[in-house]
Amino acid sequence: MKFIQHLKEEFAVIKERDPAIHSPWEVLLYPSFRVMIKYRKAHKLYLKGHYVRARWISQRAARKTGIEIHPGATIGKGLFIDHGSGVIIGETTIIGDNVTLYQGVTLGGNGKETGKRHPTLCDNVMVSAGAKIIGSFTIGENSKIGAGSVVLSEVPPNCTVVGIPGRVVRQENVRVPRASMDHIHLPDPVRDDLKTLQRENSELVNRVLELEKEMRCLQRTEKEKEKNNEIL
Repeated sequence: MKFIQHLKEEFAVIKERDPAIHSPWEVLLYPSFRVMIKYRKAHKLYLKGHYVRARWISQRAARKTGIEIHPGATIGKGLFIDHGSGVIIGETTIIGDNVTLYQGVTLGGNGKETGKRHPTLCDNVMVSAGAKIIGSFTIGENSKIGAGSVVLSEVPPNCTVVGIPGRVVRQENVRVPRASMDHIHLPDPVRDDLKTLQRENSELVNRVLELEKEMRCLQRTEKEKEKNNEIL
């Protein structure tokens, strides 16, 4: 019964979050759907100590889908892996409910720690294409990780992270709606800084031009005074 329940849950998650679906039967072709079914089987075996069988299932799933999920990872309900190619989820990763990952995402360890060495993603987190989250720390609930970001430290809840290394861009601690799947129009602090510099530079240039104009006026006034004095 649990297996049937998992099937229904994975089916509903993909159908809800991917606008490209035109027929419910398309869900059966999704790498995310196929790999999560295999993960549930492998994870169950892993918890029982059947490590070789668990890894065999997970590695076969990785070859077929391009998504590598270690059977030791702990994953909640509603994980959606869009496109999926190149996604890697490490052994001690913990993923909460309703998390979304895009292609090329890595949830990895730094290779030096023992025990818990992979990240924890809380509920409603979204990780955009190509982002890397490396190390044992927590990404707070409702947070977004921008495309191509490299996150190496903890992220508070309700935040957006962009850049290399990842920088937190607070949105006045306003909760990011779970329904928001926009992983393109994220805040870009570097771009904002450049715009500020360009504006200030433009203002400075205009001020210099004004001062030069004032200087020319003063010079003309001085020359006129000198001529008047000579006449007198």
